[in-house]
Amino acid sequence: MTHPTQRPGQAPYLRIATEEAFCPSEMLDIYRKILTEPQVDIGFKSLMGFYMSSPSERAQHIMRCLVDLDQVRIGHMDDAGVDMQVIALTSPGVQIMDRDTAVSFAKFANDELAEGVRRHPTRFAGMIAVAPQDPHEAAKEIERGVNHLGMHSVVINSHTHGEYLSDQKFWQIFEAAEAMDTPIYLHPNAMPAGMIQHFIEAGLDGAIYGFGVETGLHALRLITAGVFDRFPKLQVILGHMGEALPFWAYRLDYMHAATVRSNRYPSIKPLKRKPSDYLRENFHITNSGVAWGAALKFTQDFMGPDRVLYAMDYPYQYVLEEVEILERLDMAPQVRQAFFQDNAERLFKIPPAKSAAV
Repeated sequence: MTHPTQRPGQAPYLRIATEEAFCPSEMLDIYRKILTEPQVDIGFKSLMGFYMSSPSERAQHIMRCLVDLDQVRIGHMDDAGVDMQVIALTSPGVQIMDRDTAVSFAKFANDELAEGVRRHPTRFAGMIAVAPQDPHEAAKEIERGVNHLGMHSVVINSHTHGEYLSDQKFWQIFEAAEAMDTPIYLHPNAMPAGMIQHFIEAGLDGAIYGFGVETGLHALRLITAGVFDRFPKLQVILGHMGEALPFWAYRLDYMHAATVRSNRYPSIKPLKRKPSDYLRENFHITNSGVAWGAALKFTQDFMGPDRVLYAMDYPYQYVLEEVEILERLDMAPQVRQAFFQDNAERLFKIPPAKSAAV
């Protein structure tokens, strides 16, 4: 990847990027073993199987940067004008593993990330990875992540072996997240086998479209299952401009009400609020991968400027010009500072004194 001749200028606020990925090298060893098994999840093979084997510049850049929590990453941040990263275990994380391996490796990955944050406390903050395969252990890891590792958010890479968190067997995770006041970043995963084939045929299964479809589906399942009626203080973060859900809000409200009245589906029951109300009150949105002023302004207007945050999606999307594109957008000074700094500090509990030392 080439470096710019001139870095973005300093700003009177910090630029905190809030959906940035890493991967311990040991996790890649586990992935290589999974990829040799007779039956491999088609989405996992299409996603990580490609990145781990392709000689393309993009794939090589991603694999090199994922495993670094030191100078390669910090150098890229400096070149792009990013002051801090909030870092999460890359998709699919431990959710492609068997239960015991997933539970054990989530702890290992969290310890490694916490050590990276300790080495660079003014540049990095971390999200807690959990293994939904064992909701009880996932809840315990959230508590450990907060109390012992100093992390204050959770990453879950959408479905786990085709199962969604709308199933009540997973709700112990929500109970722990609400109790510990840790937002859950619902990050994309490759589509499960039951829905991916037509997307692969058209080359649309990944970040170009499939990720947003699958993760947006997951978020809507949480809403329609009544997760936020049961856990009203729970906060969920969606990337990629909310996986397009704000743009669907009017139709979601109308069709949800119509479906409830028709008694068409046993799974669609009355909720305490409209779907759009849950989006505005239980979700935060990052612009990761979408440096587009019209979409950002709409999302800020819909969600409120205190619920929309900056993200780059490093290293999967590392476009140096994007910071300048966002800086040139017409935003009130207080809205711009909230977008780049204040909302992230509040949501991820980054002490202002810590981030101010950058």
